[in-house]
Amino acid sequence: MTIALLILAAYAIFMWLVFYRFRWLKFNIAWGVVSFWVGFHVLFLLIVFLRFFTPYTIDGHVIRQTIQIAPRLPHPTVLEEVFVAQNQKVKKGDKLYQFEKTLYRAQLAEAQANLVSAQQNAKILEEDVDQAQDSLDEARANETYAQQQVDRYTDLVPKGGAKQETLDQWTSKLISAKAQVAEAEADLKKAQLAVEAQIGGVNAQVAAAQAQVDQAQYYVDQTTIYAPEDGVIISQQARPGLVVGGFRVGAIAAFVADADPYFLATFYQEHLKFVEPDMPVEVALDIYPGQIFKGKVKAIWEGTGQGQIVPHGRVPEFLFMSPQGRFAVEIDLSDDPALKRYPAGAHGAAAIYTGGGGDWVAVLRRVNLRLYTWVNFIVPFDV
Repeated sequence: MTIALLILAAYAIFMWLVFYRFRWLKFNIAWGVVSFWVGFHVLFLLIVFLRFFTPYTIDGHVIRQTIQIAPRLPHPTVLEEVFVAQNQKVKKGDKLYQFEKTLYRAQLAEAQANLVSAQQNAKILEEDVDQAQDSLDEARANETYAQQQVDRYTDLVPKGGAKQETLDQWTSKLISAKAQVAEAEADLKKAQLAVEAQIGGVNAQVAAAQAQVDQAQYYVDQTTIYAPEDGVIISQQARPGLVVGGFRVGAIAAFVADADPYFLATFYQEHLKFVEPDMPVEVALDIYPGQIFKGKVKAIWEGTGQGQIVPHGRVPEFLFMSPQGRFAVEIDLSDDPALKRYPAGAHGAAAIYTGGGGDWVAVLRRVNLRLYTWVNFIVPFDV
């Protein structure tokens, strides 16, 4: 709009100079129609060239990645200490919050005791295998001896060298010995199966106990929250005495990361016809009146909420002549050394230079953007 008004003003001054100041031509109805027709087309062509070859928007904001600081504790737990102040810069690994540890340390100690017990039981299972093997060897020896005695008395009884009663006794003992062998084999098999119950070469009970130790240690570690990366916590509201855990599912603070900020500007969809990644961009931030920052197009977010239909039980409604959704363009300004402060949410204008239409189009857009940034010295007018 600003550049259009400037063009109209320049054309009006030109007409005034031609027809009234220097009187190079005499103004009449015919020249009036021609002047209007030429002016209209010049303005129309300039606006078209500017819209498509140097897309411009005043709807841009600095975006910074945020991390929701949410305690991961299963039981209601009291916040004991807060190590970060309002808007204080922190480095990755700095302590932020300390929660009460008593319950989680007790759970860890219990889990560690269960692990020791499971490890001892695993050793006992190995001893059970050796004992079952010894019992099987003894049962087989008894079976062999009983079989020898049965064979011996089977030969003696027909010859009168032994009583039938003795043979019957040894036959009964042989049957009992075979039963003992079968029982010992079953006991050995059970002991071996118990030892072979493993996960990744570790006894299953030991693995389960170790998992409980790891879980308990995890919750002990979660009682202390550290900075996930360099950044700042904005609006620090957590205070000692705050109870978290249990049914709490929300975050207690928002952590704004220092790394990878970018400027996100929205454009009408048709204005992005010739825009491609890596094209040069100029940005005017409201917090820096009178300054222009250099950047480049990183990506075009070709999609809006209007292109998504969420599954539900109602028939979609399509409103006639509803406003079109704009497409966002991600702009990288990280290479500009003049940019010192880059706060999240900072507003500004942006112009993309596609290189089409000639240098004069880019010049007009540069003038437009610089007018915007200089006007920021006085707008808004509250003092």
